[in-house]
Amino acid sequence: MKRSFPYIRITKKQEKTVQTGHPWIYEDEITEQSEQIENGSIVDVFGSKGQYLGSGLYSAESKIKVRILSRNANETFTDAFFERRVRYAVSYRHDVMEADWNACRLIHGEADGLPGLTVDRYENILVSEVLSYGMDQRKDVIYQALKKELASYGVRIDGIYERNEGALRKREGLEQYKGWYGQPAEPVLEITENGIRYLVDVENGQKTGFFLDQKYNRRVIRTLAKGRTVLDCCMHIGTFALNAAAAGAASVRAVDISDTAIASAKENAERNGLSNVMDFVQADVFDFLKNALDVHEHYDMIILDPPAFTKSRKTYDNAYQGYLRMNTMAMRILPRGGYLATASCSHFMPTDSFRKMLSEAALQAGVSLRLIEERHAGFDHPVMMGIPETEYLKFFILQII
Repeated sequence: MKRSFPYIRITKKQEKTVQTGHPWIYEDEITEQSEQIENGSIVDVFGSKGQYLGSGLYSAESKIKVRILSRNANETFTDAFFERRVRYAVSYRHDVMEADWNACRLIHGEADGLPGLTVDRYENILVSEVLSYGMDQRKDVIYQALKKELASYGVRIDGIYERNEGALRKREGLEQYKGWYGQPAEPVLEITENGIRYLVDVENGQKTGFFLDQKYNRRVIRTLAKGRTVLDCCMHIGTFALNAAAAGAASVRAVDISDTAIASAKENAERNGLSNVMDFVQADVFDFLKNALDVHEHYDMIILDPPAFTKSRKTYDNAYQGYLRMNTMAMRILPRGGYLATASCSHFMPTDSFRKMLSEAALQAGVSLRLIEERHAGFDHPVMMGIPETEYLKFFILQII
């Protein structure tokens, strides 16, 4: 096969992973490569017997040396290729989210064939994070394509804010920074999700300003929350708590260790006229749950949505114990017939392991569990078969019986 790109050849072990759909190729799995491959350039990937496996972006400084973009041997990777990927991504969100895409993820990295790139939409503002050298080189084309494609749906983009602060950029040899790409706009704006209004700060808020992936999980807890006393732990800016209150919960207590989160949640409660059924507690969640057990506090429903307890395999055991302790205490607090909504946002905590943890927690709490529903991230955060990292969010709704 005659190709104009530099090449790499990989081990048989890595070859099998690539053939199942995973796009990452690690440094120690490369057996042979062209000399002096330019950082960010396109390279062809060949298997142990010389068969073509795909082409992708080369990262000179990263342990992930290649992120595969396409398995089409005839692809040329001009601007038109990246414009086409953007068109597919935007069209998909418009199709699966119908009119509910004023705040959503437009590009979800590997799941949209644009590895290392995240772009979220908040009304007329886009927020991006670029984590690969090659994608950073092509962001101008991608941003312009996004504006053009959204305009075809009647959406005007007033600004693009870059949240390029992640440590992974340093490993790619990229500068860490945040700021407006081109013309600045107002960084604080209001969005509406599930009928609830929130202030979003794209400059200083966590991640890109908001946690979009739980949109439909927040909506689904409404039926169970109606008329009940609800406890929302690790509530961030009160998203689950506000949904419970809006659904008609008898009372909602929201707990978070961050004073900034508490202030934001209170403001959102007032904005939505829900302050009368909500109260807020600044506390470490583990300490709060232990105290709630000690003083026999009563709740009909508990929501656990903690930050990722593990961001690497090295800390998996500690994370497992953290999830186990938190869920065990919640199960002990809930009465028979009570409801538990519990989540993990770490892909290093696989679904099977999370299920095992829940079973162990039930055993320690001396209860039985009825599984009502097992959910994942919203449609705008698609899961790609063969890429387990895209299936990072687990959300279980359970009843104590």
